[in-house]
Amino acid sequence: MSISGKTADLIRLVGGKKRPKTSAIIVAAGNSSRMGGDVSKQFLEVAGMPVLSHTLVAFENTDVIDEIVVVARSTDLAVVTDLAKAHGITKLRAVVAGGDTRAKSVKNGFLQVSNTAKFVAIHDGARCLVTPDMIERVCRAAYRYKAATAAYPVTDTVKTATNRGFVAKTIDRKSVFLATTPQVFSANLYRTALATVKVADLLTDDNQLIEQLPHPIKLVDCGKENLKITEPRDIALAEFILKERERKK
Repeated sequence: MSISGKTADLIRLVGGKKRPKTSAIIVAAGNSSRMGGDVSKQFLEVAGMPVLSHTLVAFENTDVIDEIVVVARSTDLAVVTDLAKAHGITKLRAVVAGGDTRAKSVKNGFLQVSNTAKFVAIHDGARCLVTPDMIERVCRAAYRYKAATAAYPVTDTVKTATNRGFVAKTIDRKSVFLATTPQVFSANLYRTALATVKVADLLTDDNQLIEQLPHPIKLVDCGKENLKITEPRDIALAEFILKERERKK
């Protein structure tokens, strides 16, 4: 059973420390250009439910998240609010319009989180296969290190290329990870990064923002299933993964 609000604040971590209040920022303001069609990928159905609804339910059902802020296109604000009501999302604090870059959208969301929040968990709305367990593991790593990100190690051989498209060299894949979300940070650390990093609006993920300080970020292997719905074929893959999860229960 999910625990939220004041009850969640009473949950204790190992060692007797009180769990810090944590806000989730769900970024769902992309233009979905690679999906084609007129419908935002956030509202396409996966296993009978909109992509964004799957994401919201996962954050609703984890005890480490106290509130949710969704960042969406200005034309989608009412739709997102209706989706949250339809799926019983009680933690929703606000739905706000995004900016013209991902970084600006996240900043808009960050400005809406409670001033009592000690940590923020930033997540792509289109990563609808995230699970409460993944969210909790990344949050708990962040509570310890002040910064943590979901990721997974590459298994293919990795090459860098010249500007003419030839192999430049082979990189040791043991040190290469692909970053996903959630990306969880101390709210004060993130606030400091926003105030000091001059190129913040041009960065493609929030880890880069923290790296610019610099501050170390703990990698948490959440596996390849935490995929992002980007292209039409991703819908079929996501449905297959969900069916396999149900079969294994």
